[in-house]
Amino acid sequence: MKGQINPIVAVLLLGVLFIECKPKSEYQTIVDRELSSGVRQDSLFLGMYFGMSSEDFYKRCWELNKEGLIMEGGNNATVHYKLDKLKHKGAFEFYPIFKDEKLQSMTGYAHYSAWAPWNREMFAESLIEDFKGFLETWFGEGFMSVPSPGTGKAYAHVSGNRRIVLYYTKDERVEVLFTDLTNDDGILTKKAS
Repeated sequence: MKGQINPIVAVLLLGVLFIECKPKSEYQTIVDRELSSGVRQDSLFLGMYFGMSSEDFYKRCWELNKEGLIMEGGNNATVHYKLDKLKHKGAFEFYPIFKDEKLQSMTGYAHYSAWAPWNREMFAESLIEDFKGFLETWFGEGFMSVPSPGTGKAYAHVSGNRRIVLYYTKDERVEVLFTDLTNDDGILTKKAS
């Protein structure tokens, strides 16, 4: 039997070839292109950025609070930023995720202030489109539809190392996660509560 390939090895080799030949998704192609560009996009919003020290983050929040741009969020666990440029008044509640005292990711959620179970126009399926439009004023166009880690639609925007993901798991809000793809540690699985 010299010169013959073991059938198990042959199946494994075919499996590897199949996996390697499988075309990349549009999303993965964009991620690969952006990461290989070497461009760093560390800026987030309101003067915050990836790599910012926790001390500088809280100082910045204090300054923004004194200016009246933000306030304490629910249970003093989030930062509350009013969203007056949506179809309905709303808010963006966010909080940092630090690694080694440096801002690694930012997570949170957007919601309409007058959400109620009988206000169908204020459900997450409408809010996600509205909030995506708002974020485009900060980060530019380029949000693409991606498979959702939640229950409905999801969008992602990748620019250099910065990824923004929008999705929803509840009717009353849209989750958002800002991640540095060069330092994410699988953070997409950590959701706002």
